[in-house]
Amino acid sequence: MVIVRNVYNWWMRNFRWFAGFGIVLFSFQLYFIYNVLNYENSKSWWSPRGDTQDSGSNLYPANSARRVRDDFVDDEDLKSQKNKVTRSNHTLPRLRIEELDFTPSCQIKTKEAISSIHRAKTQQCKQQISNVTCLIQQGIFYPKRLPNFCDPKGHKEASLGCFKDSKSFRILSGYFIGNVSKNSPEYCKYLCLQSGFPYAGVEYGVECFCGAEEPPSSAKLPDSSCNMKCPGDNHSICGGIYKISIYETGIKKFIPQIANVSNSMTNMSVKIVFLLTLNGRALRQVKRLLKTLYHRNHYYYIHVDVRQDYLFRELLPLEETFPNIRLTRNRFATIWGGASLLQMLLSTMKELIDLHTDWNWDFVINLSESDYPVKTVQKLTDFLSANRDRNFVKSHGHVVQRFIQKQGLDRTFVECDYHMWRVGERKLPYGVQIDGGSDWVTLSRRFVSYLTRNEKDKLLEGLIFVFKYTLLPAESFFHTVLRNSQFCDTFIDNNLHVTNWKRRLGCKCQYKHIVDWCGCSPNDIKPEDWTRILNTEFRQVFFARKFEPIISQSSILKLEEWMYKQNFSNVLNINFYWQNLYSHKDQNDLDDALRTVAESIVRLISVKICPILLNNIIEITWFHSNDEYQKTLILFNATLADNKSVTYEVSFKPRQLMKRIKKTNVTKRLKTFHVSTDYDPKEQISRNFHRIFGPYSEPLLIYNFTSDFNTEKDFNITFLWIDPTGKPVDVNYITLDEGVLHGHQKSTLKQPFLPGIWTVMLIHKRNEIARTNFLVTPLNYYQGNEIVDDQTTKLLHSGSGVYKKVDVRWLKYTVTDWEQDRLEQLSIKNSNVIGKELKDWIDSLVNKFYVFGDLCTINESIFCNDVVKRCANTNWSSLAPDPKSELDRFNRTSGMFDLL
Repeated sequence: MVIVRNVYNWWMRNFRWFAGFGIVLFSFQLYFIYNVLNYENSKSWWSPRGDTQDSGSNLYPANSARRVRDDFVDDEDLKSQKNKVTRSNHTLPRLRIEELDFTPSCQIKTKEAISSIHRAKTQQCKQQISNVTCLIQQGIFYPKRLPNFCDPKGHKEASLGCFKDSKSFRILSGYFIGNVSKNSPEYCKYLCLQSGFPYAGVEYGVECFCGAEEPPSSAKLPDSSCNMKCPGDNHSICGGIYKISIYETGIKKFIPQIANVSNSMTNMSVKIVFLLTLNGRALRQVKRLLKTLYHRNHYYYIHVDVRQDYLFRELLPLEETFPNIRLTRNRFATIWGGASLLQMLLSTMKELIDLHTDWNWDFVINLSESDYPVKTVQKLTDFLSANRDRNFVKSHGHVVQRFIQKQGLDRTFVECDYHMWRVGERKLPYGVQIDGGSDWVTLSRRFVSYLTRNEKDKLLEGLIFVFKYTLLPAESFFHTVLRNSQFCDTFIDNNLHVTNWKRRLGCKCQYKHIVDWCGCSPNDIKPEDWTRILNTEFRQVFFARKFEPIISQSSILKLEEWMYKQNFSNVLNINFYWQNLYSHKDQNDLDDALRTVAESIVRLISVKICPILLNNIIEITWFHSNDEYQKTLILFNATLADNKSVTYEVSFKPRQLMKRIKKTNVTKRLKTFHVSTDYDPKEQISRNFHRIFGPYSEPLLIYNFTSDFNTEKDFNITFLWIDPTGKPVDVNYITLDEGVLHGHQKSTLKQPFLPGIWTVMLIHKRNEIARTNFLVTPLNYYQGNEIVDDQTTKLLHSGSGVYKKVDVRWLKYTVTDWEQDRLEQLSIKNSNVIGKELKDWIDSLVNKFYVFGDLCTINESIFCNDVVKRCANTNWSSLAPDPKSELDRFNRTSGMFDLL
């Protein structure tokens, strides 16, 4: 009895402690289950054991697309209220069958596919998305499993049994996955093999571990010690409490090869194909790149985007002069992140193997016009000669499952209408390791031959099909084939490039208009990035990117002087850069607003200087000096009063129309403040250098303030938009601080914009302190055709009439009601004019916003009693000498071009 009483008293004294401990334990269990369920809902739960997730600049893999963040609503996630249906208490979008000229072969269920079909422009594209979606829903689209031909070195798919594990020291210390509904040995082996681990282990029912090292035999337990059922397979065992069931995935531990640094066979130099994949109009930069790379022992194969006829046409004559330069005729329209990019690379590589049999090459290196060498071609040749038959690709260096999600490899994309449409989730085939990173690669001829001549290879056939429906496929395809083929031991984790990543600027979803994903892009290399180049001197790096001479040609010049140890500052026009915007051979490829202004400039010359009659515009070119836009050049053919036909080139540039109204601390810090279009958030500039745009453009406000720590560190400013009739029509409220002093603001106004003189006021503390004017030019051309009827001009020049309601407090900054009425009547009148009246209206506006200067002619001639200088004798004309971009002075002894 005494014992019972003592036990009772002890229990009562400690009841509170036991009760509290029980509550804490129960709460911990609930917390654990809650977190596991949350990770399952997010599709993955991966983190290095004993480590934390990456942060800062390491959060995303290099050269990869980013999934839209959770709080970001993009266009494919927006739902229309009238097109919803409700099923099982979940709201789903409804496919609008009435808008299709075909009947889908299934009931399409995924919201991504429905959104893509609705947004696609052509019926052909809509049907392509529909067909792919239906095949995926039937489960017959993708291969379920692919073979792995990398020698496993004795490893095979097998069960190793049950092992003792501990919390402080995990047997499999690679990565950890938790899944409360799908976990099973097959599920775990799938993820671990996909991530490149030879060993997979299941534990505590819901846990999956991956590892690269063989488990110690000392930890082996009887198989019966692991007895927990798997939530994803009731017939399988998923370990126990600190007891792990371990399996071999059938692959070996992956170890990239180390590149050789010296060539023991110096007389056996390799030959390289430089595969240039070009887009845009930077012809002079392409020639400068070719001049730097050229050697008669190497080969140059060029693919020009099918939409860039100017570049193709101008480069084609090189074939007649240089037998080792060829342009492919099988051209693709490649888009950022598109499957077409991989198709283009495989197509050109196949041509190199099958068609150009006289080219005896050893390596192929793909480059763009934005790449530039940081070491001489001879040093590159020596390096690759020491690494014959190796393959150079750069891996992402992060958690594979995170890379898969961030890269969008777990989604299906369909390319059509020059867009990558996201249509839903997918499961990658079992049996292959996934890798990827950079799409700039250096591949051996043996590997390229395998890629292009083994159509019946099941691994290759399957991966080509999978990556046909993959975002950014060139960033993963070559890596994945290498990891899973007989070439796995030739993998060197180096793409021979250094890239200028500034993720704060480069990851702003600037490609959303061509892909249903958020992407990142590297920044141009500028003089302030010079340290990146210097750091390549003693590294196995031979190229850098990105270089754009229209942004910074000085960085290219500095690189050449550093690489060749010479000073080129005395070379003629070395700091000048010209980039073509239009050629008359491009056939109606001239922007309507640009053509309107260009012809107006010629008419103004005729009025102010000498009567001439414009025949046709030949070319329009941007001219930059010392990394700054200087002027736009118009090369045109005209008829003089004596009916003589002469070719002239004239320059013009926009006037500086920003005006400081009051001297304040804010205006002292105001560096620039103007309206333009084509804003590049990555480089923080407008690529519409001459600021020409029409009613259907999308103008935005660009501002830049300097730092000043002696004044207030942050302040609020307001931008007030006023249309040509004097009405306040839009307002932007901005808060500036020392961390964000450069930015842009897009107007909320609807197109078409009312042509005429617009004003944007900068208001601070209820005072107008600065203003700028900008021109929305009326159009003399619409869709390439001259406007000849009043209905078209009224449609273009009447404005949208849809304005944001602006608070009455802003009315005090505008003109009087009487002046507004006058301006509105004038605007209505101008919106109906055509012919000479329309041209006079355009000329009066162009004269206020642009100033023209230099004039030259192809042949020396008399121009209104004045001798006009020959264009070739100027330093600004597009016909002026440009030795840095001219493929001449070929040295037959060295087989290269002489330096500048």
